[in-house]
Amino acid sequence: MDRRRIVGREGVKTSKYIVPCFLFVELVIMAGTVLLAYYFEYTDTFPVHVQGFFCFDKAFSKPYPGPEDDSKAPPVLVYSLVTAIPTVTILLGELASFLTKPEATQEKTIVTADCCYFNPLLRRIVRFLGVYSFGLFTTTIFANAGQVVTGNQTPHFLSTCRPNYTALGCHSALQYITERRACTGNPYLITSARKSFPSKDAALSMYSAVYTVMYITLVWRTKGTRLTKPTLCLTFLSLAVLVGIVRVAEYRNHWSDVLAGYLTGGAIAAFLVTCVINNFKQTQSQLPPLPPAVHPPRPEPSLNMPMVAMHCVESPLEKLSGPQQVPGVLYTGIT
Repeated sequence: MDRRRIVGREGVKTSKYIVPCFLFVELVIMAGTVLLAYYFEYTDTFPVHVQGFFCFDKAFSKPYPGPEDDSKAPPVLVYSLVTAIPTVTILLGELASFLTKPEATQEKTIVTADCCYFNPLLRRIVRFLGVYSFGLFTTTIFANAGQVVTGNQTPHFLSTCRPNYTALGCHSALQYITERRACTGNPYLITSARKSFPSKDAALSMYSAVYTVMYITLVWRTKGTRLTKPTLCLTFLSLAVLVGIVRVAEYRNHWSDVLAGYLTGGAIAAFLVTCVINNFKQTQSQLPPLPPAVHPPRPEPSLNMPMVAMHCVESPLEKLSGPQQVPGVLYTGIT
């Protein structure tokens, strides 16, 4: 019993830096990421680059689809699914793993002295959801930064810009307009129509789908069926692809914008899962093996059986390896 207690304590990892690092490093980075995403999304701190356009450009002449809330995939629905699906999946997966895994294999960490333990279930949930939240805001920052820097127009840009072609002197479709005052429409809609590359909704959807799919693939252990994991993974990926298709069908983004969003979100999710949280593996150190038990030698039982004399049979190998008698010659030896 004492030996088991010693081995269990040797397998426990002691760390005095978890709480300070969480309070003074991770929370600061997380707060800075959220603040930067807020400035990109809701303020004019970073002005959008103003690109010119060709007169009567058919690539930007699609009809105005209406506000974002009228879309078949409105931002409220997309952001709700992006937040809820990974959270529920991770909670269910970690709870099921914690209840079915033996206590000896659970990772444990002492915070200070010998009194304060981090519950392995709580720690893994906070770790995975914290990294996911960080990646979610990071994806938002990358998408907004790309839109602000490039200033690419949406397919319905000219419908919201409403340029006065007569005043601009547009006599040919090859004429390029660079004037900032070329648009006469709503300034807010015009600014929104200049934020097309990459598609933020596509980036967030693909980031959420890839992160969730990698979690299901690497953590879930399904027994009795081989179609549960592939079905869930394909469903989540299909939802992410469907968001991009809706954005293109409603003339809110180009195909290149959606593909760039997919690449951005998928790359960030793969990087965080692979390099930051090490493919969702637990960080439990290996327990030292128990030494083999030493047993006293057992006395051999004495068999009160009569000894039987066996006739000795010479082996053929002994005949070949022995000295050979040559007729007429007395063999004495080799010197």
